[in-house]
Amino acid sequence: MLTLDTRPDLTGPDLSDFSRIDFTNGAIAAVSGGSDSTALLLLLKNHLDRTAPATRLLAVTIDHDLRPGSAAEARAVASLCAERGIAHRTLRWSGPKPSSGLPAAARQARYRLLAQAALEDGIDLILTGHTADDQAETVLMRHARDEGRGLAEMAGRGLAGMAPATLYDWRHWIVRPLLGARRAALRAFLQRENVGWAEDPTNADVHFERPRVRAVLGEDDGQRFAEAISLARRVATEREELGHRAAILIRDFAAMPTTGLIRLDPAFAASDDAPAAVYAMRILLAAVGGVPFLPDEARSQALFSRLRAGPLCATLSRTIVDARRAGIFLRREARGLPLAVPASGDVLWDGRRRITLGDSSGALLIAPLGQAAAAKRDIAENGTPSSLARAARAAEPALWRGSECLGLAGESGVPATVATSPVVAPFAGFLPSFDLAPAAAVCGLIGAPPAPALPFRGHSAGR
Repeated sequence: MLTLDTRPDLTGPDLSDFSRIDFTNGAIAAVSGGSDSTALLLLLKNHLDRTAPATRLLAVTIDHDLRPGSAAEARAVASLCAERGIAHRTLRWSGPKPSSGLPAAARQARYRLLAQAALEDGIDLILTGHTADDQAETVLMRHARDEGRGLAEMAGRGLAGMAPATLYDWRHWIVRPLLGARRAALRAFLQRENVGWAEDPTNADVHFERPRVRAVLGEDDGQRFAEAISLARRVATEREELGHRAAILIRDFAAMPTTGLIRLDPAFAASDDAPAAVYAMRILLAAVGGVPFLPDEARSQALFSRLRAGPLCATLSRTIVDARRAGIFLRREARGLPLAVPASGDVLWDGRRRITLGDSSGALLIAPLGQAAAAKRDIAENGTPSSLARAARAAEPALWRGSECLGLAGESGVPATVATSPVVAPFAGFLPSFDLAPAAAVCGLIGAPPAPALPFRGHSAGR
């Protein structure tokens, strides 16, 4: 199990522990110019100079183009990097900005641009300067969205806060080595180094949620901070343990009798570990339905209770749950499938399949197989009802030339330039290290490529 120190009062000279991070393939440091990311950059540079001076280090500043001073702040980071002999690049978030949900949109743009820089430089590792203060703010923000319950009563998976590492787009590990450090300690370090930093005025703009929470913490005597950090550590441990138990259930009870169809053994509904079974089911529902978020926990618990009671047919998260004597079958519902699109480039189809299409003529289309074409193909064996197998395959992507169906990727008649790979939908964009075990179990079930190894020495996704 992966656990990293998130002590709330790390004020000694060792503000971070880079020793467990694997820098073999270099690192990108996300540096805005604020105190946290500037301290990250200098601490990382000192560590690499001492331990691995040949390591590639690239500082990347994302100019969100939201304030008049943002370009100047990016130039200041570039100057600091030039003084310290650090390669630097500024990437600008160009184009129109949304009128609502701006912080979330800016965060998405930031990670997309950081990943772009990582891809261009062949570096898989991105480091950010998130601190223990950021962690406490995150936990309190999530708690505030459920005001009817006390902080200590909350047990939602989101209260684990930010993970020590998160896999972005199934390619790049985002690591947060300063989650155990206080912002005040980092600023004291910069002052000792005679290095200044930029103050983003939006960090004090109470029109946004995080600055409001930050202000509350600033007025507190430290008790709410300590409670939030303690809760995050406890929930993170519980979330990892629950994930491991869910992974065991997936491996023991789930199978894929045909493309697009998952069968759960009837014994799954009788599991003694109901919390893990519900969690496993939520992950499988999201994966089969191709949705990025797990279905609502209360609705999932109600569905699981109905599964225990006997046969049923229900729909949740675009997934049809068909429980019968032969098993509990999960398949994508027919509604809302993607329309036909030209077969070219890289396509994330329906949130479930990564399709690489080598044809540039525009003569080929990618579209659902459909019931008529599915009826002409082989059906699953091992006692799987043929109607379910056909319905599941009908919702799969196929290659078409006009009205002629060439078939599913990998079948005879389909050009070899077409390749498809399953995607673990709820974790395809962001896979927190908390959830590595269940994600690996689903990968094994549906044949998706495994996640890249954790960038920490001595840690793995499984037990």
